[in-house]
Amino acid sequence: METVQILRKSLLFSGLDEEHLAEVVAIAVKRPFAKGEALFTDGEMATGFYLLAEGSMKLCKISPDGREKVLHFVHAGETFAEAAFFGDGKYPAEARAMEKGEALFFPREAFMGLLERNPRFSLNLIVSLSLLLRRFARQIEELSFADVPARLAAYLVDMAGKKSTTFQGKTYIDLDMKKGELASRLGTVSETLSRTFRKLKEEGVIEVEGGRVLVYDMERLNGLAGKQG
Repeated sequence: METVQILRKSLLFSGLDEEHLAEVVAIAVKRPFAKGEALFTDGEMATGFYLLAEGSMKLCKISPDGREKVLHFVHAGETFAEAAFFGDGKYPAEARAMEKGEALFFPREAFMGLLERNPRFSLNLIVSLSLLLRRFARQIEELSFADVPARLAAYLVDMAGKKSTTFQGKTYIDLDMKKGELASRLGTVSETLSRTFRKLKEEGVIEVEGGRVLVYDMERLNGLAGKQG
């Protein structure tokens, strides 16, 4: 896919005309990566930010005893590490590839020049960072107040809007991570997550088929997630 086509799918660069898109293309650097490769590490000096063009990425923190806590999963078309432009100028987490793919890298100084010349970039950046803040606020709320079934239900409902297919009136959700990674994302352990999946299956809400989840009762799943059906 051409770089300009990738940019058009991103919130940060939406609404830009051809001339300004061409300016972004001029500073973008393609960064292919292998599965398991880290684009940057926690505490590393931030030299720029990224737009995921292909593949999937997880942003995570590693505890002193080696445990991994997943903060966010990045999908194609999403930008990440924008917040590193501010504060102490360091990446606040590690970005590790979950599969082979490619990202576009935007050097800090070059992008700052675009911000100075085009207010539209500044407005889009504020919107992008605001959405990021809301996402983390929602995650903190889920981890603080919701039990594991509610957290899992909220994740499945969210994925239903991103990676799902409908066949014969049933919704199939493609899980974008292994169960161990999902457990970390939901603030629990693999054993508890497995029990939760089993409980939802016994109650007739879902069925797990390898890397997919078949939803029998979306209204019930929305209810568990605390959302309207």
